[in-house]
Amino acid sequence: MILNPGILALLISSLLIGFMVLYSAVHGAQILRRWDITSGSELQLALERKTYLISTILSYFLGIQLVSLFLFIFTVDSLSPLFVGAMCAVGSLTVNGYGYPTLLLKLVNFILAGLWLIINHADNAGYDYPIIRKKYLLLILLTPLILAESALEIIYFLQMKPDIITSCCGSLFSPASRGIASEIAAVPVLPMKIAFAVTMGLTLITGTIFFLKQRLGGLFALLTGGNSIVSLLSMVSFICLYIYEMPSHHCPFCILQKEYGYIGYPLYAALLLGSVTGMGVGVLIPFRNKPSLLLTLPGFQRRLALTSLISWIIFTILALRPILFSSFRLE
Repeated sequence: MILNPGILALLISSLLIGFMVLYSAVHGAQILRRWDITSGSELQLALERKTYLISTILSYFLGIQLVSLFLFIFTVDSLSPLFVGAMCAVGSLTVNGYGYPTLLLKLVNFILAGLWLIINHADNAGYDYPIIRKKYLLLILLTPLILAESALEIIYFLQMKPDIITSCCGSLFSPASRGIASEIAAVPVLPMKIAFAVTMGLTLITGTIFFLKQRLGGLFALLTGGNSIVSLLSMVSFICLYIYEMPSHHCPFCILQKEYGYIGYPLYAALLLGSVTGMGVGVLIPFRNKPSLLLTLPGFQRRLALTSLISWIIFTILALRPILFSSFRLE
């Protein structure tokens, strides 16, 4: 099983990313202690040359980190026929105790890596690297999470045994079962629909205001974070039910399969892109008074806000389409 192309790609990329992030974090620690842009010393010149090279290479590796989330989900979903009782990625993730922790860490690292790429882009736009210490501090905080993800992913795949009887998504999201998944599935649909409509509406309104008038950027970022959580809960609570046209099928993974047109991939891609770019607007607000960023940062934030708005609109259209045009009704 370890020779599966998807597993091999994930393990190799995970090891390479972990090594590059660790090496960059060591350099980042030196930046935090020794960086002085006003100095013309040999050490400072060496740091400047090295940090440009490292940040460029690291950008590509963290880009691979973002893609690896979707490759991981695709791979575990494709492995489900190998396990007795599995019907989708849920069964593959429950073959041992490392599947869901790995997925959770990949989600967290996706957001943090995306925010680091945004900060890095803004920092490189300034002639004096005005955010370099904050950038490498975030990288140092991200490093143990990346390494932990790599370790969990390796253990998860190495401990996969084809003779294990696992659980299907129906049992995990059943009201009779115990756990967070069943509790989310049991949330009443109408309040969840109202929460989804309110948070999405407020996110789109504040995002539009920021794009047009450069105001309410912090509120837009906060609403984006809240909207991301509500949207994920809504996927389990009611959106998936309309896609499946079944009142008891709450699984957020089966929508990734061919039978449903792989609709889950654009849904989750739009959700994650909207989340990262929207929160990126707020992350950059404290640096708008940097002299070297006065001309470039506002325009970059507007592009981030526009990307987030488009992503949320795409997510909303994809989520509402089966609700509005399907004959299936929950109420």
